Amino acid sequence: MADANKLDNLNKELESIGGTTTVAATQEEKKKAAPKVKKKVATKTKVVQTTGKRKRAVARVRLMKGNGTLRINKKGINTLEPIELRDLILEPVNFSQQTMDIAKASDIDVVIKGGGTSSQAGAARTAIAKAIAGASGSDAIGRAYMKYDRTLMVDDIRQVEPKKFLGPKARSRFQKSYR
Repeated sequence: MADANKLDNLNKELESIGGTTTVAATQEEKKKAAPKVKKKVATKTKVVQTTGKRKRAVARVRLMKGNGTLRINKKGINTLEPIELRDLILEPVNFSQQTMDIAKASDIDVVIKGGGTSSQAGAARTAIAKAIAGASGSDAIGRAYMKYDRTLMVDDIRQVEPKKFLGPKARSRFQKSYR
C-alpha cells in the first residue's frame, strides 16, 4: 500500500514537470517487451589444484572429477619404477576407504619438476594428500593425515647446504700439507 502511494506521488510529480510517461507506464512497457532469455550456465566441476615441495622438487597436482586415473608427468602410475616410490606416492590414496573413494571418483594429474627421484616422490605424495584433503570438503581427512605423518600435509623444504670455496663440500676443507 505504501509502495503504491509512493508510485502515485512520483507519477504526479512527473506529470507536473511535463513528463508524458509515467513510472507505471514504463514498467508495463518493460513487461510487454520480449522476455529475457536466461543463459544456460554449465555446472562447474570441482577442480582442486595444489602443490607439494621436497628439497628442490616441486609437484603440481590437479584433481578433477573423472574415472580414477592417476598420471605422473602424463604417464600412468603403474609404469613408475621403482615400486617403492610408487607405493610412497600412493600412500595418501591408500590411506583409508574414504580417500580411496575420492581417488576412484576423480582424475589426478601430477606434474613434477626438479630434484631427484626420491624427492620427486615425496613432493608428489604431499601434493596428492593436499588435493584429496581439499576435495573431501571437511577437515577430517587433513587432521588424520597430520596425525599419521605430518609431511603428508606440510612441505619439507629442507635442502642440502651449497658447497663453499676452499673445500670439496659445504663444511669440510682441503687438508693442509706441511711438506
